[in-house]
Amino acid sequence: MSAAAGGGRVAIQVLCLIFSISSNAADCLIEPPQIVDLASPVTGMLDKVLVKRADRVSKGQVLATLESHAEQAASELARFKSVQVGPSQMAESKIEFAKRKYTRRLAMSNEKLMAAQDRDDAEAELRLAESELKVAYENRQIAKLEHQQQSSLLNLRTIRSPFEGVVVDVLAYPGEVVEPGANKKSVVKVAQLDPLKIQVVLPKDAFGTVLPGTSVEVLPEIPANGRYTAKVKSVDRLIDAASGTFVVLLELPNPKLEIPAGVKCKANFPKAQGGAQGK
Repeated sequence: MSAAAGGGRVAIQVLCLIFSISSNAADCLIEPPQIVDLASPVTGMLDKVLVKRADRVSKGQVLATLESHAEQAASELARFKSVQVGPSQMAESKIEFAKRKYTRRLAMSNEKLMAAQDRDDAEAELRLAESELKVAYENRQIAKLEHQQQSSLLNLRTIRSPFEGVVVDVLAYPGEVVEPGANKKSVVKVAQLDPLKIQVVLPKDAFGTVLPGTSVEVLPEIPANGRYTAKVKSVDRLIDAASGTFVVLLELPNPKLEIPAGVKCKANFPKAQGGAQGK
């Protein structure tokens, strides 16, 4: 899985530059900071691709699957072993029989009607049956762990969306062999669009005039006449000496995906708050 420019942030960023502090307005461009190429973590033949370009996807949604008949069979076999009770029931029956046998021989031995060796043999048979029951329980526990392992391996052959977003492109199709690796072919490309993350670059003269929690009006080109309210999420405490600017991060919910990426916008900041310092 790889991320596009934007440092792998998990939301849309709007990069804004304030040209006029007096007007508190900025032109900006909406761009997705995270476009993720989803590849398979294992080698295999692609069986199904369940989405197409521009489809909206939810977090955890299955996007594609690899051919997995052998893995499914191995998982089912491990599951069956983890729930079978025959070996333990057989061991319990042996214990019940061995207990009765040992009790009878112990009584006869105490009355000098049976040799001590016969009594010891019956006791050893009981201990052996108890050990067989313990082995049966341990084997069932091992089978449960094997089932978990096989289920995990099977799950690796399913490609899911890591977040809610949209499909940018489908890059592979059923019948193709896919492999893991940074330079290998990806299967699906998805972008996260909610919430919108707005990165605003302000001149150092504006430092201290914007506080966390401040509301900022954002007007994108699309939808027409749309007005949205973003909140200041954080304010950098470090000013870049070369450019004389600092960064303010805003967050704008976009649950209906009304605002597309790749459109211009304008951000309107409120009037300076008396030079107050950000928390």
